[in-house]
Amino acid sequence: KIEDNMNPHINAMDFQIGDTIVDRAEEIIKELENKVKKPFSDVIKANVGDSHAMGQKPITFFRQVLALVAYTPLMNDPNIPSDSKERAREILSGCAGGSIGSYTDSAGITHGMEVIRRQVARFIEKRDGVPSRWEDILLFNGVSEAINLMLTLLNKEIDGKKSGVLLPVPAFLQFPVFIMQYNMQLIKYFLDETKGWNINIAAMEKVVKEARTKCNPRAVLIMNPGNPTGQLMARENVEEIIKFAYKEHLLILADEVYQDNVYAKCESFSSFKKVLMEMGEPYNTMQLASFNSCSKSFVGECGIRGGYMELINVDPEEQKVLKKAVSVEVCSNTFGQCVIYAMTKPPEENEPSYQLYVTERRAVLDSLAKRAHTVTEVFNNTEGISCNEIQGAMYAFPRIYLPQKAIDKAVSLKQSPDFFYAMQLLENTGICVVPGIGFGQEPGTYHFRSTILLQPEKLEVMLKRFQDYQIKFLKEYK
Repeated sequence: KIEDNMNPHINAMDFQIGDTIVDRAEEIIKELENKVKKPFSDVIKANVGDSHAMGQKPITFFRQVLALVAYTPLMNDPNIPSDSKERAREILSGCAGGSIGSYTDSAGITHGMEVIRRQVARFIEKRDGVPSRWEDILLFNGVSEAINLMLTLLNKEIDGKKSGVLLPVPAFLQFPVFIMQYNMQLIKYFLDETKGWNINIAAMEKVVKEARTKCNPRAVLIMNPGNPTGQLMARENVEEIIKFAYKEHLLILADEVYQDNVYAKCESFSSFKKVLMEMGEPYNTMQLASFNSCSKSFVGECGIRGGYMELINVDPEEQKVLKKAVSVEVCSNTFGQCVIYAMTKPPEENEPSYQLYVTERRAVLDSLAKRAHTVTEVFNNTEGISCNEIQGAMYAFPRIYLPQKAIDKAVSLKQSPDFFYAMQLLENTGICVVPGIGFGQEPGTYHFRSTILLQPEKLEVMLKRFQDYQIKFLKEYK
């Protein structure tokens, strides 16, 4: 039996809700290829946050730097701007043998120069207006790897109780899985949908108090802007969490991969580090780990797998242990490191790539902002659906008000009502979304997550199909 031969915590991981929908979508694609008659012509994958797969074009500057470090004879190509070549030379100067194919230091490309980590520190310092040390920067194959590492280090039984991690619900699909795989205690608290998916400190205090009877709460894991909910934390919310974490002696793990994906006109992104430092004592001495990636934002280089972590106020001896754990993986992939370097050192105003870079960047973010507004508006103008404003990130998480007849039908099929809805949506329209049960939701409420990454023309098609189907669905089940 599987349970007799494998780690039970791995076996217990459950991506089934999302995977079942996606598997069926792939089957439908093959059926369409084989001329099976459907009430739609194609499958629209609105289930995944993969920018380039959805049609977003790569940023020219980043790809030029990658091409140059991979194939150095391109340095002689007069069509490639000098600033792209300069970045490539800087990266290669930190590579053993001057080759991107060499192993790097476990923390990142070094060869005596810490090229990328120093640049990331300068980027963070410019963003926040407070000092950043390159020694506190570590590079990873994406943010997931970095968060996994931190959970590994926190996973220690104390006084017979396992470690616990506080997590907002709805939560990014992988976060509960990360916590479960180490047999840590998942401490859930619900975001307040009626208040724009805002935090509720009183609810957080209550669940921590209850959790202490069976585990040792060690950390609070936050994503800002949020996935799947698309909310942006106002500065006062960030301050509330910092005060809460200080009071409860929790390490803050701040996933800030969507920091450039901000669409709310009245708010701007406030990093946890910036707020923590500006709050002064005693908060500016708290431990914090913050994360960023080249997978999201306007960059969208998901498959290249590049990410970094900054450690704030972490004891040097603790950092040694952490770096020891990092060294087990030898090094993160060098192409990911290269994109992190280019992302944190973009063209400056006096450089030849600047105008194209700014134009491409702005075009992506402006288009996403328009799509966020359109999706919010369409969902809120559709009967049986409500959706909080998409303030950031790349997703909508609308609530579905299901008729009792539809709920009863789902129960008869032994399915959760939102899974039933998502599957019916796929079978009748070809639209693939992820049911809310996979992310967690308040009992008695139903949701689904849809990306806003579809290009405008495809998004328009999707929204029209969705609205037409919703009318038919309500008519059938009311």
